[in-house]
Amino acid sequence: MRLGLHERAVTGAFSRPPVAARRSDSLPASPAVVAMARGELPMPDLSKVPVTIITGFLGAGKTTLISHLIRNAGGRRLAVVVNEFGTLGVDGDILKSCAIPDCPAENVVELANGCICCTVADDFIPTVEKLLALEPRPDHILIETSGLALPKPLLKAFDWPAIRSRITVDGVLALADAEAVAEGRFAPDLAALEAQRAADPEIDHETPLSEVFEDQLACADMVLLTKADLAGAEGLARAREVISAEAPRPVPVIELSEGVVDPRVILGLGAAAEDDIAARPSHHDGEDDHEHEDFDSAVIELGEIADPAALTARIETLASDHRVLRVKGYVAVAGKPMRMLVQAVGARVRSHYDRPWRPDEARLTSLVAIAEHDHLDPAAIRAVLQG
Repeated sequence: MRLGLHERAVTGAFSRPPVAARRSDSLPASPAVVAMARGELPMPDLSKVPVTIITGFLGAGKTTLISHLIRNAGGRRLAVVVNEFGTLGVDGDILKSCAIPDCPAENVVELANGCICCTVADDFIPTVEKLLALEPRPDHILIETSGLALPKPLLKAFDWPAIRSRITVDGVLALADAEAVAEGRFAPDLAALEAQRAADPEIDHETPLSEVFEDQLACADMVLLTKADLAGAEGLARAREVISAEAPRPVPVIELSEGVVDPRVILGLGAAAEDDIAARPSHHDGEDDHEHEDFDSAVIELGEIADPAALTARIETLASDHRVLRVKGYVAVAGKPMRMLVQAVGARVRSHYDRPWRPDEARLTSLVAIAEHDHLDPAAIRAVLQG
């Protein structure tokens, strides 16, 4: 029987070589092997590098959490992959600004070409390989997904042959804004929806935002309720009820404010999440891939802003009148040597001056606005921001 090319290759790979070829003097060791045997070179580390996937809805506090972990690494050498939604890399710049020796700026890599689970071969795999080749090699890799990302397709990427023997998913963390969850923004009242469906057969049972939120909970090994100080005791209790009802299996829930949490609690989970994908249901199971056409972003560039308070009011108007979900970016304030960082989730706007403008930088205001696809109107957004 003739063997196919693949079968011959496999058979040959496991065939015993002739006796002469098995003699040690016929197979000289490579210089690297000899050097390792003499202790002149370190033995290669064949252990898998743990990876923590940090997911969560827009503005849940992922970047704040990672900044805290970088500053409190406990001796771990960290690397960070930031998957920005939109073309303005705000989150990566924030993280690089808080780099320390155990997580230098070159260990922070930003992917701004779309969802990493949709660009695995082009972006994600080469990025992971680059990080694994660093000297010294990272002890732990943190991946901050886009706030609109579905985590399960990313888990599937860890089965790619190029990396599956070298990294493992230590755990998936889902961050949820406690105040927002308590108000039911991403946990629809099923009874009310059914009543509306009966009155209007054309209404959707779920919104895209709720599907994103539920998929993130379903994939999580731990849920972090952020901004606990804003939610209050009653809000936290309600948020826990919502998560318990939506999560397909019991998961630990931790409350935190300003991203402060003991790294020992959330790193080192050893979940090997890539091995139990079937236990993490998704609204998109059975689909070959997923689309991000439900959401879109626009970058608005303006000149210097004279009145930051007026800009804050305009951003609040975008949330209330134009259904903009998120605004973030940098503002050039007239007469101020410092650059102002703006982070807005809905009508909640936060800002602070993060660093001086560099001499080689143009003093421009650059803001990213994110909204559901059907409600993104760049011209209208620009008009509101210009006042």
